[in-house]
Amino acid sequence: MQDWEIIQELKKEKNAIILAHNYQPPEIQEVADFVGDSLGLSVQATKTTADVIIFCGVDFMAESAKVLNPTKTVILPEPQAKCPMAAMCDAESLHDVKEKYPDAIVVSYVNTSAACKAETDVCCTSSNAVKVVGKIDAKRILFVPDCNLGYYVQRFFPEKEIIVWPGFCPTHDMISPESIALLKRSHPKALVLVHPECRAEVIDMADKVASTEGILKFAKSSEAQEFIIATEGTMIYRLAKENPTKMFYDVPGAVCPTMKMITRQMVINSLQTLQPAIELPEDIMEKARKPLERMMEIGRGD
Repeated sequence: MQDWEIIQELKKEKNAIILAHNYQPPEIQEVADFVGDSLGLSVQATKTTADVIIFCGVDFMAESAKVLNPTKTVILPEPQAKCPMAAMCDAESLHDVKEKYPDAIVVSYVNTSAACKAETDVCCTSSNAVKVVGKIDAKRILFVPDCNLGYYVQRFFPEKEIIVWPGFCPTHDMISPESIALLKRSHPKALVLVHPECRAEVIDMADKVASTEGILKFAKSSEAQEFIIATEGTMIYRLAKENPTKMFYDVPGAVCPTMKMITRQMVINSLQTLQPAIELPEDIMEKARKPLERMMEIGRGD
């Protein structure tokens, strides 16, 4: 029996659903029930009637699914799949900084631990960060943990003071203007689509700045036939699959190793054993749920 067949049988037996992020390897995307970005996966997690959620992504994503589904079994097949950006912000440090800025509203990128979300007023994703901040009346925002996304949001609100946390995504931060310029020279007709976790000078080169789902939507609706994709390289797989007549060019080296840790065998093992399950303190889940729910109520922005 093939891996795919084993997974389908186990899913039925355990009443399980598989969620996978756009940056997961093709072999994982192909067995997932839903593939999407952080916001889309959060929404799907709340809609499922499954008893078990197998989350193929990184730690903060599985934690968010557990926060939103406290009675369900949520499993991250590889517990070492930890987001390096999320690790750059801890709850204790965030609490200390909040005390320095008591009038600030805390906006946490979804790429944070549940413990950090518990210290947060509202969460956001790359797709709705601008929309979230736009709905806040306060003049001072504490934005964690992605400085690049924070600086991007600041462009839209010169009247607000956005205090950015010194965190970043190593994969997006390594994308340079030089790498985009080199691709543009090779593919002069290609539009440049950039994720807002990239540096400001890369964002300045974009024809479109959007989340992964926003990039997919734009590429599908655009009359252009060629695109340079400034985000994690695995995005090319889904883009090409959904737009077979168009050409997509990734940035060499833009690969998140953490997103590549989960294998089909790990998924099978998790379905068989229902381990390793995400476990979080009740008080953390209760506090973290509110900012996540506010994020989902605001909805997409790109």
